[in-house]
Amino acid sequence: MTTALITHPDSVGHDMGAGHPERPERIKALLRRLDDRAFDPLLRMDAPSAEREAILRVHPASYIDGLFAARPTGDDRRQLDADTAMNAGTWAAINRAAGGTCLAVDQVLGGMVNNAFVATRPPGHHAETSKAMGFCFFNTAAIAARHAQAAHGLKRVAIMDFDVHHGNGTQEIFWSDASVLYSSTHEMPLYPGTGARSERGEHDTIVNAPLRAGDDGEAFRAAMEGLILPRLDAFAPDLLVISAGFDAHRRDPLANLQFEAGDFAWATQALLGVAHRHSKGRVVSILEGGYDLEGLCSSAAAHVEVLMRDPH
Repeated sequence: MTTALITHPDSVGHDMGAGHPERPERIKALLRRLDDRAFDPLLRMDAPSAEREAILRVHPASYIDGLFAARPTGDDRRQLDADTAMNAGTWAAINRAAGGTCLAVDQVLGGMVNNAFVATRPPGHHAETSKAMGFCFFNTAAIAARHAQAAHGLKRVAIMDFDVHHGNGTQEIFWSDASVLYSSTHEMPLYPGTGARSERGEHDTIVNAPLRAGDDGEAFRAAMEGLILPRLDAFAPDLLVISAGFDAHRRDPLANLQFEAGDFAWATQALLGVAHRHSKGRVVSILEGGYDLEGLCSSAAAHVEVLMRDPH
């Protein structure tokens, strides 16, 4: 068995305009990096369009239908908030992203692969139950967790989010759900303004470990070892989903943490350890942020290399 790389050309079609940091070049550059011979063992798969039922487990029909109705045609764009917009390619891209996460879950839980990395865009962790924001439309990590539960009968799913921005959407979706643990390291204060350590959810299944501007990999490891990893172990998930944002890299223009690619590799190895202790090694990783192309590519490559080396 190996690591699945799940992506689709439709990810390039979503375009929020010139100068926007969440741009098609992100996925183009990342896939070029993953075309290196070192990544030949990856099992490359096309992300399917999501089944409506999979999205409905997270987002209500009124929200889904509203996004569909808002999709523009031609060269027009529809602005949903100050930094989130749709173009003619957005609907296909967000459906491939959601479908890719479900395929990843199916492949991992079906025992066809050790683990999977879903390289699609746009990101998803800011999308709330009925609100698109922060470049996000469908919450792909939440869709993955719900698909694992509904289609595969899992009882407990953990989501670890190391994007530099707090995943307010994922937190909101699972705030009152004891069956999903959401954990996050992120810079604070920073967009979207949520993620204080005191935000713990109705069942103490929200675990926030905020970092301060200027913090580096040492602070990240302290947060992981001191809070996140023990809480993941205590929860003992049946599947671990990673919201893999790489914008905590020191080069990223949207934040102020000082991570290096090796810090993401270390975190990936530590999370694989949790998965082996509790989840039969089962991990689904989903691309979130990362807006400096060099920082994104080096960090994501380091992440995938560790996934590939996992002996399961």
